[in-house]
Amino acid sequence: MPVIVVGADTPTGEAIVTSLLSRGGEIRAFVTNAAGGAALRAQGAKVAVGDLSDGSHVAAAAYRAFTAVLVEASAEDGRPYAFAASATGVLTTWVDALREASVQRAIWVGDPPPSLIAGSAQEVTVVVPAGRADGDVAREVADLNDCEKLIPET
Repeated sequence: MPVIVVGADTPTGEAIVTSLLSRGGEIRAFVTNAAGGAALRAQGAKVAVGDLSDGSHVAAAAYRAFTAVLVEASAEDGRPYAFAASATGVLTTWVDALREASVQRAIWVGDPPPSLIAGSAQEVTVVVPAGRADGDVAREVADLNDCEKLIPET
């Protein structure tokens, strides 16, 4: 099932894309400049270039993806955004874009406010990278993506 990694041009995002590619399937890498996606394309990822704060860019890249991995650091690393004034604005845009693209599963990599990301997909989980190596975070994300269900049925 297709997976998109938004913020694939961060060190953590690159590690996540590499880990997901090693397990097979369609992996999409969303980056803000073409040069940042060249190495990921060479590894076999489909690369989308756009503004992380433009919901239409994110939604189009996420169209028909089952899982979206959202690397919060890419919303907070000082890159320019045309459609948001803050990191919170970027994250809110991502939530709307996931809903528009009908993404089923969202894996947030960071420490986003729970109230902000609730409802961004049918299944939502958070991987906190603080104090961890990028490779460890990437393996956890890939393991979660491999799960049949993130949320046990009640």
